[in-house]
Amino acid sequence: MSAFSELEKYVEIDTEKIRILETVRPVQNRLYSKGVEYDLMECNDISFDLEPKRKMSKSEPEKTCPKCGKRFPCHVIYCPDCLQTLKDVSDHVNVKDIKENPKIEFRRLHSSDNILTDECYDAIQNFDFSIDDFREITHSIKSQAFKNLAKMVNDYSIDLASMEVLDRVLLFAKSFVSVEFKSYGGELGYFEFNRIYVDDRQRRSLQITTVIHELAHFLLKEILVHVTCHILDINKNKHVESVIVYILSNSIFNSLIDEYAAHTVEGRFTVFGYQDYSSFTALQNELEAEHVDIAKTIGNTFAIYIKDIMEGFLDWDLRDEIKEEFLNDTIEEPDYAQLRFENCNKLSDEGFIKALWLILSEGFQDADMEVIETYMENF
Repeated sequence: MSAFSELEKYVEIDTEKIRILETVRPVQNRLYSKGVEYDLMECNDISFDLEPKRKMSKSEPEKTCPKCGKRFPCHVIYCPDCLQTLKDVSDHVNVKDIKENPKIEFRRLHSSDNILTDECYDAIQNFDFSIDDFREITHSIKSQAFKNLAKMVNDYSIDLASMEVLDRVLLFAKSFVSVEFKSYGGELGYFEFNRIYVDDRQRRSLQITTVIHELAHFLLKEILVHVTCHILDINKNKHVESVIVYILSNSIFNSLIDEYAAHTVEGRFTVFGYQDYSSFTALQNELEAEHVDIAKTIGNTFAIYIKDIMEGFLDWDLRDEIKEEFLNDTIEEPDYAQLRFENCNKLSDEGFIKALWLILSEGFQDADMEVIETYMENF
């Protein structure tokens, strides 16, 4: 883990977040009124919508073709192009009942059922990978999810504009990964083997933030899977996914990166003052302070890319609705103490590529095949 300390020289200040903080500096008095020591220059991920809210059209057509997706006025019975009976877009679709197995693929000409070989380890060590390759990967993940979303909207004749905010967030999550509901246990939710589990006994606002948090875990895992497949020039498969799950879950340092990224992404879409870093704080005492700091910086850099993916789906209008939902059913007073875990540090492009290399190379070196085979059975 000492090798990660070398990343300190690549740490930068996220000037865009500083600019946003400067724009909203008058809020500082509210924070001090809660008796919280809070330095705006240290807290980086406060979310403020600076764009005006767009108006939605009130002249939405009321029927749609289940085959081509075209919209029609309510008096039209069928689609003349497809000869299909039109569906009433006001018909309620229970998003919980949509059972999709979304695919986020990485395809190459080669396949491999075992990547824990000397040849693969050497490829990871050489790490022929650039920041442009990384951005191409995040773009591909986002593009495939949009296609999955369009398919669900068409298959189930869904009118996104008429859906409640929780249903839309669930539908967006199901564009990436399977979502299941539970009504037992103490966790609000968790991510495991390409499934998000959410406890539907909790308030709707907390279900929303739980889905976002667990989706961030999925996306960080998925990004590392795609990076590995790119370097090894192979198709995505359950062996690669199992190795990445092992790397993330069997190292306190990597788990801290993962949790910090997920909490930071969740905080972007949560009402100011209701941010939560509980699972991060539960882990941080197991590492020395300097390792916690660099883990936060790596996690924050991941979060920047993950938020960019999500913001394509969770647009300004929906974020406003999430805030309204949160304020309508939240009874607790805001707690600004959690904001002290935010910071403005990120890695430069060069530093981030080196961090990816360190995570994967150390993970491949220490891999336990017996544990990985257990993960493969679950996948």
